[in-house]
Amino acid sequence: MSTPAPGPSLPQDIQADLSAIDGIAAVPTMLNVICQTTGMGFAAVARVTEDRWIACSVRDDIAFGLKPGDELQIATTFCDQIRRSAAPVIIDHVAEDPAFQQHAIPKLYGFERYISVPITLPDGSFFGTLCAIDRKPAQVNRPNIVGMFRMFADLIGFHLDAHRRLAAGEALQRSEAFVKGVLTASPDCVKVLSTEGHVEFMNARGLELNQIDSVQDILGQEYAALWPEEERAKLRDAVRRAKAGEASRIEGFAPTSKGEPRWWEVSFAPFLPEEGGPLKLVGISRDVTERYHAERAQRAAAQALQDLNESLEKQVAARTAELRLSRDILESSATPICAFDTAYRLIAFNRAHSDEFHRIFAHRVQIGEVFYDLFPPDQAPIMRGFMARALDGESFTVTQEFGDPDLAKPCWEVSYSPLRDEKGAIIGAFHYAKDISERLRAEAELANTQEALRQSQKMEAVGQLTGGVAHDFNNLLTIIRSSVDFLRRPELPEERKRRYLDAVSDTVDRAAKLTGQLLAFARRQALKPEVFEVGERLRSVSEMVDTVTGARIRLVVETPGEPCFVKADLSQFETALINMAVNARDAMAGEGTLTLRLVRESKLPQIRGHAGTHTAFAAVSLSDTGTGIRPDQLGRIFEPFFTTKEVGKGTGLGLSQVFGFAKQSGGDVDVETQLGHGTTFTLYLPEITVEADDRTLGAAPAEISSPIGAGQSVLVVEDNLEVGRFATQILEDLGYRTTWAVNAEDALEKLGPNGNGFDVVFSDVVMPGMGGIALAKRLRERLPGLPVLLASGYSHILAQDGTEGFELLHKPYSAEQLGRILRQLTANRPPASLPPRPAG
Repeated sequence: MSTPAPGPSLPQDIQADLSAIDGIAAVPTMLNVICQTTGMGFAAVARVTEDRWIACSVRDDIAFGLKPGDELQIATTFCDQIRRSAAPVIIDHVAEDPAFQQHAIPKLYGFERYISVPITLPDGSFFGTLCAIDRKPAQVNRPNIVGMFRMFADLIGFHLDAHRRLAAGEALQRSEAFVKGVLTASPDCVKVLSTEGHVEFMNARGLELNQIDSVQDILGQEYAALWPEEERAKLRDAVRRAKAGEASRIEGFAPTSKGEPRWWEVSFAPFLPEEGGPLKLVGISRDVTERYHAERAQRAAAQALQDLNESLEKQVAARTAELRLSRDILESSATPICAFDTAYRLIAFNRAHSDEFHRIFAHRVQIGEVFYDLFPPDQAPIMRGFMARALDGESFTVTQEFGDPDLAKPCWEVSYSPLRDEKGAIIGAFHYAKDISERLRAEAELANTQEALRQSQKMEAVGQLTGGVAHDFNNLLTIIRSSVDFLRRPELPEERKRRYLDAVSDTVDRAAKLTGQLLAFARRQALKPEVFEVGERLRSVSEMVDTVTGARIRLVVETPGEPCFVKADLSQFETALINMAVNARDAMAGEGTLTLRLVRESKLPQIRGHAGTHTAFAAVSLSDTGTGIRPDQLGRIFEPFFTTKEVGKGTGLGLSQVFGFAKQSGGDVDVETQLGHGTTFTLYLPEITVEADDRTLGAAPAEISSPIGAGQSVLVVEDNLEVGRFATQILEDLGYRTTWAVNAEDALEKLGPNGNGFDVVFSDVVMPGMGGIALAKRLRERLPGLPVLLASGYSHILAQDGTEGFELLHKPYSAEQLGRILRQLTANRPPASLPPRPAG
């Protein structure tokens, strides 16, 4: 904005008007409310005459550049138009308003939104305008906003008139005795109505004027119903306008209860009782019958005087109620609030703050006290630090304990903000506090309860898992134990021996499978991820699925035309498909349709309360036409050992393996079911992008058919004595030379710096001190040509990080498996000649 135009010195009466505006304490609050309510950045009260425009009070948040006392040329404003027409000017958007698109004034000052209403004194004389502008457009031509501007303008006019009439500066008497005196001495009918217009009170003079014997005769009646039929509409309209916050006045004819004709002047205004409660309407009825019948000139003069008095009374009631409302809101707040100046002295506080401070320190705060000095020595520096931050302009919230431990020392959540004047300078700060002790205690109790619940659930799950494992393994051990007992009999025929040996071997395989399923559910299995095309594997495994499900189940395979690649453990993937297919077969009682479907570039949905993702996933679903899953069972189907099948028909570990494999592979498994209509299990695995040149994987190396060694030297690293003896014995029986190291450190010493002639290292993974993975990585650096074979029944390191590229043999293993893998690893290495060494 350009610099305000200099003007001549102000006449005495205009200077007095500016001083009167400056003396109205509520004006800055009104301007603040206007800016906050409308979102406009500039608001002002201006004194406007025929040739001058002077700023009286200003709130400027957009650097418009005006301050109190500055002048604008009257021709560069809309205010001369407002002065002459007594009508407001309102613009929502200059650029879209045909009346103002090309107007010079908005272009001069650069605003898009504008509202200005006249400030008129009770005698009808024009004082100036209440205006606001902003550089951004928005709708301000709304009844509530215009009504607020008119209300504030009326209040300013009332104060100016009171200032002029009460030159001695006497304040309006508001005491109860004064109000009662006014009601008693009032020559008018004063009544209180509900917002619906029903009579709740009428003073004695009103009863006399209306010739009503008792107030009980009219209490609860609609006031408009006491008037003739033709007058009731305007009475009800006046009540409605007063209820909406607008002071209203009407004149009309209504005879007394005894039939005497009367002409009345009636005014209504809203007010809120100081003691609280709903909005009320105060009505004042004056008998103007004599005035009505007097000569026109006398009636006009009397009417003007009457209007002046009535207007003053109405505005006193309405505006006083509004001011009290703001005060009551602050006072009635249960949140302790206080303000302090730049010297840390209290300048304001509400009742809640006084009460809370007395509760925790047994002291009633007083205006002017240095606030932090009221705290104990250990708390005063903390409070002073918070206050200083706010006085430096920071708005923040902190949590801190304050109080006398012998009385109460709650934990408070305290929010600070600086206080600024119209120019933006910091003149103090304020804080509001909230006692959060109960909330913190409740949160702590909730956390303890949740932890106890988690522990209970954990122990229940451990008990269920332990029971299931014990049951299944005891069954398997029973078979092994019984078979071994029979094998000890010397007279046992060879055929029976083979049968019992096969039983032992099969049972070991079942135990290994059971362990693998448990590890899969717990996501602790050592996976061997590889890249494969899902559609191709689905088509390949469908033959196996078809065999498992039987001839009466029709198998349908649906795959997309484009390839879909994932990186996962292929063996576990196929096992998961078989497990889901077996479940589907049993759900269909061996007859129905099973559909295997692949959808690529799917999104992982939200499953069991976990957030989904927007990355590409391969979705492999198996849909059956079976009986579906009951709602009470649906939440448990992935639990280990949970099964709805008959005893001996299932272990309850099939879906646990699917769940664990999906989770450990970075995916998930979902289920949709409907009783009587079947179930769909969907396995989600992260889809990867594979370059065309990489899609053809190299041919797998030819398997070694014989496990028999050719004298290769094997360093066996095993800390368990029984397993170590057994492994070395197996290898020697298979034709290998063995040396036994009881730990990784011993193995490194036996290998020396150059391998000491060993052809391969066969090491356990889990050992005290350095583990097998760490040993293998050390040997990869020191002896990169020396093959390493790892063996493990379970290792959390393998489950988390994988095999690091080393060959892994799962326990329990057979002698044939061990021999074949060692032959594979040493196929291209001629047997080494070992120098003599002490027996391991």
